[in-house]
Amino acid sequence: MSFPSNLSSAEEVPDVSYVEDVSPGTGALPPRAWYAQSDAARLSLNGRWRFRLSATADAHDASFAAPGHDTSGWDEVTVPGHWVLQGHGTPIYTNHLYPFPVDPPHVPTENPTGDHLRAFDLPADWPADGDAVLRFDGVESCAKVWLNGEPLGEFKGSRLPHEFAVGPLLKARGNVLAVRVHQWSSGSYLEDQDQWWLPGIFRDVTLLHRPAECAADFFVHASYDHVTGSGTLRVDAEVPGRVTVPELGIDTATGAPVTVPVEPWTAETPRLYAGVLASGSERVELRIGFRTVALRDGLITVNGTPVLFRGVNRHEFHPETGRALDAATMRQDLELMKRHNINAVRTSHYPPHPAFLDLCDELGLWVIDECDLETHGFVEQGWRDNPVDDDRWTPALLDRAARMVERDKNHPSVIIWSLGNEAGTGRGLNTMAEWIRGRDPERLIHYEGDPDCRDTDMYSRMYASHAEVEEIGRGLDGGTTRRRALPFILCEYAHAMGNGPGGLADYQRLFEAHARNQGGFVWEWIDHGIRDERYGYAYGGDFGEELHDGNFVCDGLLFPDRTPSPGLAEYKKVIEPVRIEGDGAGGTVRIVNGYDFADLSHLAFTWSYQLDGETVAHGPLTVPPLAAGESAEVKLPAPPDAGRPGESQWTVRAVLAADTAWAREGHPVAWGQLPVAPGAVAPAVAGDRPVRGDGRITLGPASFDARTGELRTLGPVEVTGLRLDVWRAPTDNDNGAPWQPDPRLGPLWRELGLHRMRHRLDAVEAGDDALTVRTRVAPAGRDVGLRTVYRWTSDGERLRLTVSVTPEGRWAVPLPRLGIRFGLPASYGSVRWFGGGPGEAYPDTRAASMLGRWTAEVDRLQTPYVRPQENGARADVRWAELSGAEGALRMEGDPAFWFTARRWTSEQLDAAGHLTDLVPSSETVWVSLDHAQQGIGSQSCGPGVLPGYQLMVAPAEFSFTFTA
Repeated sequence: MSFPSNLSSAEEVPDVSYVEDVSPGTGALPPRAWYAQSDAARLSLNGRWRFRLSATADAHDASFAAPGHDTSGWDEVTVPGHWVLQGHGTPIYTNHLYPFPVDPPHVPTENPTGDHLRAFDLPADWPADGDAVLRFDGVESCAKVWLNGEPLGEFKGSRLPHEFAVGPLLKARGNVLAVRVHQWSSGSYLEDQDQWWLPGIFRDVTLLHRPAECAADFFVHASYDHVTGSGTLRVDAEVPGRVTVPELGIDTATGAPVTVPVEPWTAETPRLYAGVLASGSERVELRIGFRTVALRDGLITVNGTPVLFRGVNRHEFHPETGRALDAATMRQDLELMKRHNINAVRTSHYPPHPAFLDLCDELGLWVIDECDLETHGFVEQGWRDNPVDDDRWTPALLDRAARMVERDKNHPSVIIWSLGNEAGTGRGLNTMAEWIRGRDPERLIHYEGDPDCRDTDMYSRMYASHAEVEEIGRGLDGGTTRRRALPFILCEYAHAMGNGPGGLADYQRLFEAHARNQGGFVWEWIDHGIRDERYGYAYGGDFGEELHDGNFVCDGLLFPDRTPSPGLAEYKKVIEPVRIEGDGAGGTVRIVNGYDFADLSHLAFTWSYQLDGETVAHGPLTVPPLAAGESAEVKLPAPPDAGRPGESQWTVRAVLAADTAWAREGHPVAWGQLPVAPGAVAPAVAGDRPVRGDGRITLGPASFDARTGELRTLGPVEVTGLRLDVWRAPTDNDNGAPWQPDPRLGPLWRELGLHRMRHRLDAVEAGDDALTVRTRVAPAGRDVGLRTVYRWTSDGERLRLTVSVTPEGRWAVPLPRLGIRFGLPASYGSVRWFGGGPGEAYPDTRAASMLGRWTAEVDRLQTPYVRPQENGARADVRWAELSGAEGALRMEGDPAFWFTARRWTSEQLDAAGHLTDLVPSSETVWVSLDHAQQGIGSQSCGPGVLPGYQLMVAPAEFSFTFTA
């Protein structure tokens, strides 16, 4: 008989056949409802556990589980937690490829296995009667459990609860809980969910006292009749008892329906009623929300009203603790969502920590609760051997569905069950859907992977293009008869990877234009960068993974530290529930209530009047409390007399009128700007003539190199390298995804050579009224080019540059940008500007760009994307002013321009893989003044840039005026 090399022949080889068994496990109790508050005793076993890591599943026998085992040589880890984030092994990131050979249900012999030990005493007041249950809320990916040396069972289903009856095994003192956790198991084939593979006990471990007549399982049915305004409550309980809801005067037996007038629960008005379920010996607190979910007239409705999802997909993630989230972090996530007008969450791709759903009930979000199921890696073999179409795996699938539904069934926020994600099609999914419908017919079912929608109540897609969403909204998409009658949602769209996503406003117009299009869920909520001393935030490949998908794991609306990205600011503006529009010159504003349920009584409105970006007057605006869907024309006050001409506009804001559970009074919900009068046309800058002398040409306040025509100084300011610029450090969306049908611009730009353009000088002409420099800008090895003429004029104080660009050759791709770039001394680090702000914007990400006057330090203009890329442009800039040691340099555009300033070049930004690779220059601030920018799009996983936002190569002329 052979033994593993780390076992002696005297030891028994442990039986680890359960690791590859396709069954969900043995020994666990049937799933039941989760509830946070009960008067039954409970003991948290979270904290520091003894820990030993082995390279294989069978490295050690079960002797470690017995009381008294010597653990003096063991380490410690924190539970909840992942051992790979606590110095034991390393994380692995893959999008869909399995990081082990695909040979279901087998896994590698190299199977990191963590033995966990926790000794505990019962509290002195622990009840002597009844039973006890040991509960695990999340363990990845397979665990075997012992208490005081006795085996309890083993289980799979990483993001699902498992309970074991342990009452007879408990002792007053010296209990030893042992848990053996395997990183890989047959369950891993069902959990291929585009995230870090992070083994460990990552959710709570709790000991629960179960009195003799405890509440056990129960199901709260709380429907709402929108016609009569009444709610019907019925609580079905495994153990009979009574239900009381004092505020509603309810005191009834379990199983008995009661109908009373109620205020309904919605994501906009999350009305909860406090109740109690009392069994013979336990009182469980209830939070009841009355609402009815139904598919009516081909639409998803709640309380009789169609809803529009303004949603996000949310993985559980923290940059230091992975999927082990505390309550404060979960609340922070939801408060941020509410503050950014998000009304829905898809729990991609597994049920979240149960406390998260409590918060969704309280704060108000629609939830698609998704089963812990994804088999995406089987796409590589044409879905051959896919577990969801293999009857041997069906019990495991049903177990996962049941553990989700039973745990979460009493949450009013959960309105849709999702069968899972990217698992192909098969009989197992059919069986799951059938079981869920039988257990809970009061909710709808979602699944994206079946285009025929056999098991679902909605047609769901990922990353459909704008054109296709338009066709679907109009009912022109074809498909089965069943599918054509269903509502449409984008369960994933607008891939928020790096700079972007672009095209959000265009999607939202399609959602609002067609009733069938009921919104979507941006992918995703947060970047999964792991905090790392070397890289700042690490992503796929940074831990030496054999297979990985790079920074595709960083595709969120939040940076890893939960700082909102410009993409989240854009999304907030695009989905704001109040539309503010109208005729500024005519003195009226149109207010449209875009909520599905709420009126506007919770909002206060204000007006302000800007002249050249400065607010000269402001005040409150009286707006009627419009009901959902209503609109009104509201008269603005007479424009104030500012005593001077200039560009003028109204800004109208809607803010919270009082504190809420997620934001304070005055929090901005929506805003709109209404132009009144345009700015004055800039006067001509001419009169001086260029003068040659001593190797230089002087023109007004500027000097130029007489041989090359390059600008050297502008007043006291030294200027470096001013020339035409067409390159930007490609964004993740520029680089695109290889499976997308649209051309991937980043690789095409490099192939064309736009990152290494050559500048040929053709002529330097000092005329009577201008200095003209003629050049040709072109990439090596190509026959295309840009004839570029720089014409400089001055009136003695100001310097004006007019750039004329004429394409030559056949340009088959749009340009990244078109403008000029130059360097200033490093002391020029403070910026003022009149234009769009406060954050970055690009042609298809500019909805949140508010016209005004702004100030910032150059270093604060940068957006810290986990993988460095083009960032930081400000849109619609009329003028910008950089201040330094020699004074201020003012730049005015004709027309308005895009402004960027940073302490590194685009080439240095392009070469960086992580933020720590970027070293600020101690000598130069690089300034870009762009006439035009290419849009951003969403091609890192979605569609590319829409035609209207593409920077096609064409003749162009633009001007800048400089004053030092």
